[in-house]
Amino acid sequence: MIQSMTGYGKAEVCWADKKIHVEIKSLNSKSMDLSTHVPSLYREKELEIRKMLNTCLLRGKVDFSLWVEAEAKNEVPVINENTVSAYVEQLRTISQHIGIGFNDTNAWEYIVRLPGLTTTTKQEELTDGEWEAALQGIEKAIGQLQDFRLQEGQALYAMFIEKLTNIGNLLAQIEPYEKNRVNTIKNRIVERLNELKGVDIDKNRFEQELIYYIEKLDISEEKQRLTNHLDYFRQTLDSDEDGKGKKLGFIAQEMGREINTTGSKSNQAEMQNIVVKMKDELEQIKEQVLNVL
Repeated sequence: MIQSMTGYGKAEVCWADKKIHVEIKSLNSKSMDLSTHVPSLYREKELEIRKMLNTCLLRGKVDFSLWVEAEAKNEVPVINENTVSAYVEQLRTISQHIGIGFNDTNAWEYIVRLPGLTTTTKQEELTDGEWEAALQGIEKAIGQLQDFRLQEGQALYAMFIEKLTNIGNLLAQIEPYEKNRVNTIKNRIVERLNELKGVDIDKNRFEQELIYYIEKLDISEEKQRLTNHLDYFRQTLDSDEDGKGKKLGFIAQEMGREINTTGSKSNQAEMQNIVVKMKDELEQIKEQVLNVL
């Protein structure tokens, strides 16, 4: 079954007093176009994350985000004793210089308003436990995105089969006009020649030229090749190979060449109308094949 490159996955895991959030978005792209957004604490694991995403997702414009939400705590700030001592010493010195009395007890009223009195401790290293929890979230988000891609792929598969069938039916509609146009072309040429007065026509040479002209307009090979391409497209859809999007795109290009050649050789309005309809069906295939992984 084919997969779409469009997908979305999100996961949330808890570890200690934290919630680790993972979000992955994917759109179509000719190659792997990966953007990662992780907190500074996880920068050491960014290469590992990118390798995992490249291996699992293969292709697409992928946007990966990981962020950590810490639960609020009633932590008591730690007063920095060295900072307080420095402030007190400076206040004493300044008081002596300008001749103002200094009272250690009353000094607190001013010291508590000064910056840098308290410090808080923060985790600066990523622990193995937190990373294991984050990996679980990443794997879960990737799994959700892949499920999303499969669902989108099923819809694309149904659309492709419908369009391939339509092109095959339109190709069959050309046959009656193809058979009749040989006599139409021959009669038209004969009529034009009969209008020429006093001109002798070599019937053998005329038949040779007519056969040559009709062979140039023959579309039997184009019809056969287009039929083969339609079958090959279906076989590729049903195959188990990975990354079929590019291959399907190449097959669609070959289908377009045969349809265009058929149109250029068609000298009847009815045949050309059918070719236009075939082109319309093929354009829808080529547009959506860009989304196939």
